[in-house]
Amino acid sequence: MKNQQTKERFIELRAKGFSFERIAKELKVSKQTLINWSKELKIEVANLKAIELEALQEKYYLTKQKRIELFGEKLQAIKDELEKRDLSDIPTKRLFELLEKYSKNLQEERHFVSFQQESELQGLDFTLCKARRV
Repeated sequence: MKNQQTKERFIELRAKGFSFERIAKELKVSKQTLINWSKELKIEVANLKAIELEALQEKYYLTKQKRIELFGEKLQAIKDELEKRDLSDIPTKRLFELLEKYSKNLQEERHFVSFQQESELQGLDFTLCKARRV
């Protein structure tokens, strides 16, 4: 039987989506052993895959707050540039298109704040209260 380090490496490679064939070559383990490990370590592989996906999302997807900041900054930069331009200039037309685009993006990210009264929150669980405020 292979050592624990080999199984841990199997979990890492499988969570990254590597094939049994590729893992078998790297770990020098038979495919049948890997298939057995896959059944035995299914939860560990799934959890590691979820953790890696979450890290990728955090790295590449902006939070709502960051998107609002980004759209707002771009919108302000476009407005600043438009103020410097002569409206008969052709690139100005494109700036107006961008102004409209970023205005719409910013509008879509708008968040309405609604405060709840304590009487409204009684009897509701925390998850529901949180969902109502979003």
